[in-house]
Amino acid sequence: MLTIGDKGKKLLADAATDFANKALLPDREENDKFPFGPFFDQALETALELGFLHLALPESMEGMGPGITDLCVVCDRLCQVDASMAGILFTNSFAQRLLLAAGEAKTLEEAAGQDSARKVLLAAPVFNNPGEIRHLARAEKDNKNRWRLTGGVPYVVLGGVAARAVLPAAVEGSKGFGWYVVNANSPQIVKSATVFSLGLHACPAVDMTIDGTPATPLAGPEDGADLFRQVADAMQLVAGAMAVGLMKGSFREALDYSKKRRQGGKRIVEWSELTRILAEMSIHARMAEAALDRACQAADHGEHSWEHLAAAVSLTACSLACEATTDGIQVLGGVGYMKEYGQEKRFRDAKQIQALLGLAPMRRIKYLRRMLR
Repeated sequence: MLTIGDKGKKLLADAATDFANKALLPDREENDKFPFGPFFDQALETALELGFLHLALPESMEGMGPGITDLCVVCDRLCQVDASMAGILFTNSFAQRLLLAAGEAKTLEEAAGQDSARKVLLAAPVFNNPGEIRHLARAEKDNKNRWRLTGGVPYVVLGGVAARAVLPAAVEGSKGFGWYVVNANSPQIVKSATVFSLGLHACPAVDMTIDGTPATPLAGPEDGADLFRQVADAMQLVAGAMAVGLMKGSFREALDYSKKRRQGGKRIVEWSELTRILAEMSIHARMAEAALDRACQAADHGEHSWEHLAAAVSLTACSLACEATTDGIQVLGGVGYMKEYGQEKRFRDAKQIQALLGLAPMRRIKYLRRMLR
């Protein structure tokens, strides 16, 4: 498989860092007020111009090819500043990869060729594993043999801002679930108000109630679970990269603050207990980053059992991110809970990221069961 070289990786990382510092950092606190404030459309348009919304696409669609490393690099850098934009990239890329894996090039090309971010974006319910829930939506054919969706799909990420949505649905008389593409702005779809979540506020989700909207099938109920697993195997590395970015950002802010803050006649970075906390944060971040790099390399080259390595790295990174962001607040003391410092947001975002592609406890159980098989 294709991978980007060290030079390309650095250029991509530099572009993502520059974008995060210029387009996200100055308005991070305001962006996090969504849905009680404006959505950051301008930052999203800049992300489109930089090609970040096409990273999961093949080179023929101006993407970076089938590898996962490039997307991980960008999401890592974005999450050091603001994880909400990385959540948008995650959701859009997940849906794009579903379309690619299903061979639905027409819909993908139509979406990728649009000239505005909202028209390019694809929505999907990325905070669950469809195989673990009872499906409220069902797919059925009308009297003209066309597929239509009816029912409800909760927590569709980007459902309120994207032009299209990729949704799971059950089929009467069949086990499992299938995948279908719908027009997210169809008159047969009623959307709830934006669901106010724990973290990733500017990566919004809505609940959808659907009444017979036309749908393009990607996979039937006999293939839906396999299609999800195929895409989730790689995308869990992106969730891990988001966690690593949060760890790096939390450590950097904690270190900068501890070098400036003085108490007891000396900088608090000189206190032995606080030094230990900072050292542990740095060690865990470096260890997670190294493991993620290795897992991405294994995935991009299709090494034997790379899926097991990816799951182990992703689950560990997400767990360590929750610890690191907690420590990041502790280092700052009372001001760590103030929104203008960013640590409070990272703490919430780390908890939210843990639920990508399914709840962490269930993902751990499935990890072992899959190994045993």
